[in-house]
Amino acid sequence: MSHKILIVEDDKEIINLLKINLQDMGYDVELAFEGRSGLEKAKSKNYDLLILDLMLPGVDGLEICRQVRSQTSYTPILMLTCRSSELDRVLGLEMGADDYLTKPFSIKELLARVKALFRRIEALQSQTVSDKEKKIAIADLLIDAEKRKVTQNEKPVNLTAKEFDLLYKFAQNPGRVYTRSQLLDAVWGTGFESYEHTVNSHINRLRAKIESDPTQPRYILTVWGVGYKFSDELSEV
Repeated sequence: MSHKILIVEDDKEIINLLKINLQDMGYDVELAFEGRSGLEKAKSKNYDLLILDLMLPGVDGLEICRQVRSQTSYTPILMLTCRSSELDRVLGLEMGADDYLTKPFSIKELLARVKALFRRIEALQSQTVSDKEKKIAIADLLIDAEKRKVTQNEKPVNLTAKEFDLLYKFAQNPGRVYTRSQLLDAVWGTGFESYEHTVNSHINRLRAKIESDPTQPRYILTVWGVGYKFSDELSEV
């Protein structure tokens, strides 16, 4: 079955070039030339990948990314950014983008990134299938890998996809210390070495959702000068 890709880009030369090359690789491609129609398509249909320009008329790419990430289903996002907009790239990654390319970019590089994203998602899906019966219960947290849901004291905890992946990664290996670089590689994939503060912001938001006092966390602990770990002093249920 062909992967379905939505491209949201207001530069017609770029979007048509992407469409031709992606279709030549066998992908099913749909287009949106401005933010509002792109957002409507992204929220109303199921896509396997969203290629999203940050600077868009109507609704900008950051807002589209935010709203797509608020949905329960997970759609990989490849962001296209200007070389000068480092802050926007950081914000995009923190809102849940899976990868980014700076303009101008080569078509070969974009196609390689697309294939790498699909390989990464397929690997995660195969891991989820093999672990689908596995549930991790530690203290008052219950992490359901199959449903990708977390409850605390039997109440649902609303996590983004990346927040869930971080929590699940930690809970699988209590006591193991992860550097920020290792977490970027495991959860976001390679290519984000200069954005290690993205890990910090996601962990801060995760702590705010699962810790009774985020300033004195019980679950996700900071190992100063190294990284983070999940507490190995909490009892498993």
